[in-house]
Amino acid sequence: MKQAHKPKKIRILLADREEVFRLGVRQLFALEDDLRVIAQAASSEQAVSLAEKFKPHVLVVQEEIAAEPPGNFMEQIRPASPRSKLVIIASPLNQDMAPRYMEAGAADVISRSAALSQFVKCVREAMKRKAGPVRAIGATMAKPAEFPRKSPLRPAETLTQREKGVIGCLMQGFPNREIARSLSIAEQTVKNHLRSIFDKIGVSDRLELVLYALHHKLDIPLIEAPPEQATGTGF
Repeated sequence: MKQAHKPKKIRILLADREEVFRLGVRQLFALEDDLRVIAQAASSEQAVSLAEKFKPHVLVVQEEIAAEPPGNFMEQIRPASPRSKLVIIASPLNQDMAPRYMEAGAADVISRSAALSQFVKCVREAMKRKAGPVRAIGATMAKPAEFPRKSPLRPAETLTQREKGVIGCLMQGFPNREIARSLSIAEQTVKNHLRSIFDKIGVSDRLELVLYALHHKLDIPLIEAPPEQATGTGF
């Protein structure tokens, strides 16, 4: 009996100055069977060093990092990891700068506010292209994200500190049980908070909520993971 074929993992290096954005994108890719973030960087120097060490299939790099210091990153990354495909995250997406990145060797350029499916598709499409300056000026740009809106989004200021804490836990991938432990509340209370948050900002699930928080750069606290509970028969 033949075993089911497992998709090859696309090994990704993610470079962005904002830790919250990196956490969200890593969580997004973790939901896909064929995508895996193997390293994260917060600067140009770190990105080059980690690329040389881990040789990722795809580098997903913030535009500010790719231009830090001007021009050096694009010159250094190719010898550091010759086979890696480069995707630039731009915010905002500059139609004039995009072709220059393509000509310098980037496989694609994507808007920082792109839809969830576009980030995943962009990485997969980058894997199909040859490394180096192989694409012409007519690069395919990702469309801006369109968050489902059952009704107009209410101001993010309506969120309570507790609700922001719940979002902070979600952005680190905590399930409801860990959120409850981290915030010292009941698991049912977590569910109640989530329903309230969804209604307030007009999203329908956890992923849309994380993307909304990233896109609107909400001031969200990062909550530490709860300590592991000791096991035993004391109760």
